[in-house]
Amino acid sequence: QVQLVESGGGLVQPGGSLRLSCLASGSIFSINAMGWYRQAPGKERELVALIRSGGSTYYVDSVKGRFTISRDNAKNTVYLQMNSLNAEDTAVYYCKMIAVAGGRDYWGQGTQVTVSS
Repeated sequence: QVQLVESGGGLVQPGGSLRLSCLASGSIFSINAMGWYRQAPGKERELVALIRSGGSTYYVDSVKGRFTISRDNAKNTVYLQMNSLNAEDTAVYYCKMIAVAGGRDYWGQGTQVTVSS
């Protein structure tokens, strides 16, 4: 079993910044990638950023240049630094551990990010 716990969400003004953290614990192995997803009210969950086991990253176009995904393997933690936030970034943000083929993926419980003045 793997547990993923997100933190760092909250209320921020437009143009502000937040850093989300995802702490992984349990039987952590055979990880293909770690991802941050978000789901806004009435919308489908979407992939925001991904960091693969080799270190390469992916960002959805809407966050490129504003968000940065990183990891600290010693701390079993993945981060999402979010800058220049706007109202469209308001959503529940979820961390996901993506296993190698044949393995099981895991989700965190989510953390709310609200961008509002």
